[in-house]
Amino acid sequence: MAGLINIGLSGILGHQSALNTTGNNITNANTPGYSRQQVIFDARSGINTGAGTIGTGVSIEDIRRVADDFVVNQLRSDTSLFGEQSALNSELTRLDNLLGGETTGLNTALNNFFTSLQSAAEDPAALPQRQLVLSEAQGLVTRFQSLNSSLIQQRESVRSQMQASTADINSLLSSIADLNGAISESPGLAQGKMPNDLLDKRDEQLRQLSELVQVKVTPVDGGQINVSLAGGQALVTGDRASSLTTADSDSDPNQLVFKLQTGNRVADVTGQIVGGELGGLRTFQTKVLEPAFGQLGRIAIAVSQQLNQQHQIGMDLEGDLGGLMFTDINSRQAQLGRVTPNANNLPPQSGVVGVEITDSADLAGVNYELKFSGNNGEDFAVVDTQTGKVLRQGQLPDPLPAEISMPGFNIVVESGQFQDGDSFLINPTRNAAADIELMIEREEDLAFATPITADADLGNSGTGSISQGTMLSVNNPLTNVPLSNFTQRGELSPPLVVRFTSATTYDILDASDPANPVPLTPPMTGQTFQEGISNKIFSEDPSDPNYRGFQFEINGNPEAGDMFTIDYNTDGVSDNRNAQILGGLGTENTMNGGNQSFSEAYGGLVETVGVTTRQSQLDKDAGAALLEQSTNQRESVSGVNLDEEAGKLIQYQAAYNASAQVMSVAQDLFDTLLSTFR
Repeated sequence: MAGLINIGLSGILGHQSALNTTGNNITNANTPGYSRQQVIFDARSGINTGAGTIGTGVSIEDIRRVADDFVVNQLRSDTSLFGEQSALNSELTRLDNLLGGETTGLNTALNNFFTSLQSAAEDPAALPQRQLVLSEAQGLVTRFQSLNSSLIQQRESVRSQMQASTADINSLLSSIADLNGAISESPGLAQGKMPNDLLDKRDEQLRQLSELVQVKVTPVDGGQINVSLAGGQALVTGDRASSLTTADSDSDPNQLVFKLQTGNRVADVTGQIVGGELGGLRTFQTKVLEPAFGQLGRIAIAVSQQLNQQHQIGMDLEGDLGGLMFTDINSRQAQLGRVTPNANNLPPQSGVVGVEITDSADLAGVNYELKFSGNNGEDFAVVDTQTGKVLRQGQLPDPLPAEISMPGFNIVVESGQFQDGDSFLINPTRNAAADIELMIEREEDLAFATPITADADLGNSGTGSISQGTMLSVNNPLTNVPLSNFTQRGELSPPLVVRFTSATTYDILDASDPANPVPLTPPMTGQTFQEGISNKIFSEDPSDPNYRGFQFEINGNPEAGDMFTIDYNTDGVSDNRNAQILGGLGTENTMNGGNQSFSEAYGGLVETVGVTTRQSQLDKDAGAALLEQSTNQRESVSGVNLDEEAGKLIQYQAAYNASAQVMSVAQDLFDTLLSTFR
């Protein structure tokens, strides 16, 4: 009887455990990371008799956690991918809406400004039209500054998200290390009995970690795991966790770097931060946001340079030469502000480096690194920070200064000492959109006229005619030294006369004394005139001694003795020649090597961000599909099926009742046996 009772008791206890396990599955059906558990029954060893082996009941061999390591690893990988694409797409969408918005973008402000210039050209003396130009110019400046400010806000938002994610990573790493320790110390581990709940918690922590950064998981002895970054740098080793921190980059304070502290050792792991939310934010910052700063600044520099150059060679309403319309792009402060010394440069850190913009049409809107090497830092190399390609290299002259010519700008190494390993970040355009300012305050200071004019002598007998002239510059572009023609306010010094000595030759003379013109210094006598074509007077080449900063054209067939006078455009208040040129700059191809206008260059930036955003959305959708697939696969293996568990509940309940009935039968048999001996 005792054997039958023990058999029934083993069935009751075994199926009671099965009922408890099934109930636990049901109640944790919606618990994140929970893996379905399964009771493994095993028959007890039987008793050998002459008639054969008699069974002794059932035992619980194991309560198994139903999980597939391959599926779990795939889920972590897809979680990391989706986290990266989701973070990237979120920031890209925000930037795309900013740059492409009708009220937040730049195109409307650009169009309004140049439209106001074209309207003012119709009546250049009207003060209301001039005031509208100033208002729209200020609106353009405000739009540049607002866009730059919004980019800065997004950059700071990305930094904050990175720092918050880093704190979350450290918390998860510490939790995983603690779970490693608890798992290795759990009772029954030596007999292969795994602490299922702890394993579930650790896998869920790893899944959450994968949302933030891509990691590798390696099983080790004692049920523990090691966790490392994609590049192999250890994050968790056994029950010890490293600490991830952020800091400003030594080369660029606007960028964050990631450092991993393990004991007393600190390693820079910025390059290993890939995947997950952190990887997406880093990709956005380095591949999209930083170039956007450069491209926006490049447009601001081009607008300033082109408008300033044209405005300076015009004449205002009071007869003066025009000044700067916008901020001087090559002021001392601007040149030095384009260079950031590395924080790790060696003493005495006395090197002074600036960047001079030479031609905005050739600017690329990217950043560079100037590196020094050699015993005294005399060797230099200019490196593209995006590609790592060396673009220029050479040796500094002694003594300084030195200029390193680059497309659209010069790196000016002014003075100081440089050491082996010193470096400087060169960002020619990054801050330009923040620095642009309107320099004109009065309507009268807008230079809508051209300061030169020409007339044909009334006594000319030929059919020759002279243009009203085109201004080229008031400074020599090669030396930036003011040309002598406009040293006196409101005067051309000296006034000039073109006198034909024959139908095919002419002299250009100093007409300071109109009654007695004299040769120039150097003389321009015996110049050749070709009949039937347009003949340009004065050279366009700044290196030519005959360069005057302006140019005229003579057409027709002059005769000997014909004269043309060239003088300052006195009382030219109704002259709109420079206003027309200023307004035309809006559609003129002055950027990207003379292939794009300002609006087209900005449109290129918007298009690049838009295309990247659309591609990111597609990648995000694909990542979401993969994550859903791996999640469903994990659920099919480890998830709780309530219908299945309900069936098992009935099955185990019936088995429990049957085992109880076995014990009841044993009781009845025992009672019957006792009654026979009474």
